[in-house]
Amino acid sequence: MIKKYILDTNILINDSDAIFNFEDNEVILPLVVLEELDKLKTNSGSAGANARKVLKNLDKLRETGSLIKGVEVGKGGILKIDTKHTSVNADIPSSLDRNSADNHIISVAYSVGKESKEPVILVSNDINVRVKSNALGIKAEAYESNKVNFLDVFRGFQIVSVEKSVLDTFYQDKELKLDNKFTPNECILLKVPGTGQSALAKYEYQTDTIKPLFHIATKPWGIDARNLEQRFAIELLMSSNVQLVCLIGTAGTGKTLLALAAGLEKVLGEKVYKRLIVSRPVIPMGKDIGYLPGGKDEKMGSWMQPITDNLDYLFGADIKKEYSYLYENKLIQVEALTYIRGRSLPDSYIIIDEAQNLTSHEVKTIITRAGENTKIVLTGDPFQIDIPYLDESNNGLSYVAEKFKNEPIAGRIVLNKGERSILASKGAELL
Repeated sequence: MIKKYILDTNILINDSDAIFNFEDNEVILPLVVLEELDKLKTNSGSAGANARKVLKNLDKLRETGSLIKGVEVGKGGILKIDTKHTSVNADIPSSLDRNSADNHIISVAYSVGKESKEPVILVSNDINVRVKSNALGIKAEAYESNKVNFLDVFRGFQIVSVEKSVLDTFYQDKELKLDNKFTPNECILLKVPGTGQSALAKYEYQTDTIKPLFHIATKPWGIDARNLEQRFAIELLMSSNVQLVCLIGTAGTGKTLLALAAGLEKVLGEKVYKRLIVSRPVIPMGKDIGYLPGGKDEKMGSWMQPITDNLDYLFGADIKKEYSYLYENKLIQVEALTYIRGRSLPDSYIIIDEAQNLTSHEVKTIITRAGENTKIVLTGDPFQIDIPYLDESNNGLSYVAEKFKNEPIAGRIVLNKGERSILASKGAELL
């Protein structure tokens, strides 16, 4: 049965091509959505870029017919702009703010539902919009196109029980072939039950074999792994053939510290890359670095303090001398994500911290900036999200981790054990 989907503005800001993804159904854009897009189109961040792209798509569709009567999109679907229901329906409770754009969108869904024989569904990533819609008897759903089942996101390694003879063969031949199903660059702990004997390995997709960790004794920038997950993380971070790494974990599991230590080792120690670029979303300022006095470095200082704290720890007493040299020679660059768009970044080790606060489109923008000989590391905790329209299933970190899980150039590790302190570990566990 054909359905009618009313789209909230946040759907288009998250996915500028969303209007094409509803197959043979009818997509309706309330007029207030166009007003919101108009206000966003001058933004310098991804919201502005997506707003502009949506408006360009609508302008092209306008040339094919009347947007009010409906034009064909997607796989036989229809797109319409609703100009009929421009005021909040009188049946909507007076306790809802009549000037709220969200309530206007809810009202359009309510009115269309009363007039239509087909099912009407309001699509919004705003939890409160969905809750209010449900209270008014309107069916509401989150946008599913870029969602992944985070609970099914595998942790990036397996523990496999084997016979002692199998482990002996692995040690002798330096490789092993098992019938277990693995994904590219998945790490493995081989264990002989009841003996305490074990070995660390990684699945090599090209040869369909398990091989010993190449960097098992590596201590990047003097940092040693404190647990199994960190050992596997170091393996992925130090492997140049693994061009994309996702480190997922709660506070204190060592995600950022390990990524920075490996980045410094690969840039300054092994000189595999020419520069280390570090960035993180600037959430409190609308993903921009304006409004604060000073130049870019001064503005970024406050928001990059977690990165600086880790660098302080890694450099110790030599921090001031090293910092001056590294920054002056562009070996370490602290960049705002706003300015990555449009750049090409070859020969770089790029760390994006707090990547769970990025949309799938923003992460795509970052990854597509990678030039030849560039590695990207995304770190974050999908359960600590500061953006109202993102959750553990549709944020950029979870999205990329799931989409790249079968790619030979990518790997990921879920870190569960806190190593910052007993207090930090208990805080993450109990609070």
